[in-house]
Amino acid sequence: MLNQPFPVSPEQRAYFAANGHAYIPGLISAEELRPYRQAILDWADEFRAQQKPMEERDTYGKAFLQMMNLWESSETVKEFTLAKRFASVAAQLLGVQHVRLYHDQALFKEPGGGHTPWHQDQYYWPLDTPKTVTMWMPLVDIEEGMGMLTFASKSSGADLPKLEISDESEALIGNYVAKQGYEIVAQKSMKAGDATFHLGWTLHNAPGNESTKMREVMTVIYMDAEARVMEPQNQNQEADRQRWLQGLAPGLPAASALNPLIGD
Repeated sequence: MLNQPFPVSPEQRAYFAANGHAYIPGLISAEELRPYRQAILDWADEFRAQQKPMEERDTYGKAFLQMMNLWESSETVKEFTLAKRFASVAAQLLGVQHVRLYHDQALFKEPGGGHTPWHQDQYYWPLDTPKTVTMWMPLVDIEEGMGMLTFASKSSGADLPKLEISDESEALIGNYVAKQGYEIVAQKSMKAGDATFHLGWTLHNAPGNESTKMREVMTVIYMDAEARVMEPQNQNQEADRQRWLQGLAPGLPAASALNPLIGD
């Protein structure tokens, strides 16, 4: 089933084009999701055991447990990350023929975990295109109070200093969002297998997890298959160029062995 395209409605495409994010319910059923969730949990158990206690972490560390490119070491997660179903949604929303993988990452917000500061994902990506999108999928049912992803609609063109996720980005972008009067959008609840998609430059954050449950989320980042490597603008982009693009030189297609074309 994961190799079959998923139709996005004209209304959903129009909403995404206008707002820079969209909610796509029922992208995969809880039953279909179960083996992939288990594979992600197995990967996460070892990672969690290596982390500092919550009170010893900085704001970024308290926000979530960040686990990247799980698909490289798990065949089951690889099926999930390279699913044509998910990629087809990304391509339809971006209005492109094909997408490539940039990377995947699991983002687990622990009970008592802190807020995720306002930020723009593409600050980290040395890519020459705005046609990038992140799928954000809960692996369990989640509700308000668990750290729901929150968007500032119509904010992908925001004229802001480029900042990494930090207390500074929270303050500066938070003030900017308030002054601009952007509509703030978050789902009240999401079922396991529902998903949101957002552009790389869309402003977003998430509150802390006030519940007693782990907020288990898996994300996959896609880019237009025609994207090229950009000259890195900061140290984070250079690190990304080396890791996710395997050191490809600026100007070359963003198509390393870690960036497979997904779909037909």
